[in-house]
Amino acid sequence: MAKEVSFPKEKIKVLLLEGLHASALNEFHKKGYTSIDSRKEAMSEAELLECIENYHIIGIRSKTNLTAPVLEKAKKLMTIGCFCIGTNQVDLKKATELGIPVFNSPYSNTRSVAELIIGNSIMLLRGVPSKNKYMHEGNWQKTANKSYELRGKTIGIIGYGHIGSQVSVLAENMGLKVIYFDVEPKLPLGNANAVDTLDELLQKADIVTLHVPATAQSQNMIGENEFARMKEGVIFQNLARGNVVDIPALANALKSGKISGAAIDVFPKEPKQNGPGFESELIGFDNVILTPHVGGSTQEAQENIGTEVGVKLTGFLDNGSTLGSKTVPEISLSVQQNTRRVLHIHHNVPGVLTEINSTLSKHNVNILGQYLKTNESIGYVVLDVDANADLELMEDLKKVNNTLKARILY
Repeated sequence: MAKEVSFPKEKIKVLLLEGLHASALNEFHKKGYTSIDSRKEAMSEAELLECIENYHIIGIRSKTNLTAPVLEKAKKLMTIGCFCIGTNQVDLKKATELGIPVFNSPYSNTRSVAELIIGNSIMLLRGVPSKNKYMHEGNWQKTANKSYELRGKTIGIIGYGHIGSQVSVLAENMGLKVIYFDVEPKLPLGNANAVDTLDELLQKADIVTLHVPATAQSQNMIGENEFARMKEGVIFQNLARGNVVDIPALANALKSGKISGAAIDVFPKEPKQNGPGFESELIGFDNVILTPHVGGSTQEAQENIGTEVGVKLTGFLDNGSTLGSKTVPEISLSVQQNTRRVLHIHHNVPGVLTEINSTLSKHNVNILGQYLKTNESIGYVVLDVDANADLELMEDLKKVNNTLKARILY
């Protein structure tokens, strides 16, 4: 028998933007959510400001920015889903202040990115981009000059997280020697070897590939000095974040021949929509593979992302679970029978839990289970109480000092 919920699912309005995979819609439908507005396009801030207050859930990819003004106006918003790896398109500080859980899919496309790294490496070592260009010009250039096998080369992986380590596994299976550098100690997979410094990696690697997040520390981490320390004729790839490489410096290294080939998938400035408008100092090089931020854009990855983020969003809506949230503290929960479940998100200051418990006591409500998790700024309490608890207690719970959001789930 389905639990009675305090807010019927058919009244929860979901906005899905940027042509999310059908797996996301399937996940919502499977869980009983039917009021879904799915659109192929991204939305500008102005467009969001006009409509966001009507929605309880929003799902986006990388082109839609949820700014502080948008979040402030989203009075009904319960949770946000980023159907991609990152969450930099959401003002996480403001989402945290408002007590809105933000979910993403940090690992679902790791295989897609790793495969493209290996594919690019083969194409660049064999000089395929220039050979392909010649052929399309009707120019036959059959030669083994500057054409090399992948096997036996050394690949240097900067950032040995989920994607970097997946590249490591595939690279070793292809006969590459693997070295890596990470700012945090990471256990190697297979026969990969960690190096102590970035300089050591740059000096040893025949192929350098970046897999680091966009942070203040990583901005332009590869520039003129770093290119100078690389081996002559190195292959360079960036499928991480656009602002971690100094593009003019890369262009100069390509012109000088220091870099024999490059594959770049991410850029400091990327067009907001498909079509004309892409500009870069790298346009025109016949030894550079340029791709439009598609490292993780495979049908398999998009399907996995749609399912994973859909599960996280409906998990929060159905039972209050916040596992994987980037804002509200993480709590993993299962549905309990014969109870009412109360969710309370508040500023993490002393005395809130005491006041919550006093409010429940005032309504003669017995607590059957209590789950609390905090981070630096937010506290999240989930309470399982008597099934016959007075629904009017919610009005008092909302009046608890420092409350951000409170509701009876079921």
